[in-house]
Amino acid sequence: MTLQAQLDAFKAEFEAGKPPYNAPRAVIETMHRATAELITSGAAGLALKAGDQAPSFALKDPDGDVVSSTELLTKGPLVLSFYRGVWCPYCNMELQALQAALPEFAALGASLVAISPQSAANSRKSLRQNALSFPILSDPGNEVAASFGLRFTLPDYLIDLYKQFRNDLPAFNGDASWTLPMPARFVIAQDRAILYAEVNPDYTRRPEPEDMLPALRRAGGVGA
Repeated sequence: MTLQAQLDAFKAEFEAGKPPYNAPRAVIETMHRATAELITSGAAGLALKAGDQAPSFALKDPDGDVVSSTELLTKGPLVLSFYRGVWCPYCNMELQALQAALPEFAALGASLVAISPQSAANSRKSLRQNALSFPILSDPGNEVAASFGLRFTLPDYLIDLYKQFRNDLPAFNGDASWTLPMPARFVIAQDRAILYAEVNPDYTRRPEPEDMLPALRRAGGVGA
């Protein structure tokens, strides 16, 4: 089953209001409203695209060690995934799909890193819960996400909904801003050129890991 098929199946179960989710229709409609407004805002169109230069970053992993994009790019191309946090089931399914594709990335000389605004403790939970062997980095205040054009502020009515369900982003992230990154995936060449970019304001839509292989082959001089 493809990643998107898994996401679609989960979404259908959740929106049907079946146990264990039991999501009221009003909650679903509020979430749909927020997604629709983010789409129509045009925010995704302002994010970095293929052909742009990727910003450099240096962020801490859950052990407090600094992981630098500059250092990673000395070894080969970089696959970079921005995700919302361990509390997001769509993000967890995406991380698991990326883990499954990791051998293909490594065979093409690429590193894989995921970035979220969550705290180190929650990044450790992401690693453990999803059985990941690639780095999860914390991006305080979504500053790196902002440099890629991904950061947005949740509308007040969605903040109220999150609080109602104890989805306390300030507690998850150690940051009171109530911001998130739009989910995004990038392939970055060793000269920092972005070879592939997929940004979607609809958090239920994610690209397949295999979608990045042609760009990785180009980065390594291998025929696509």
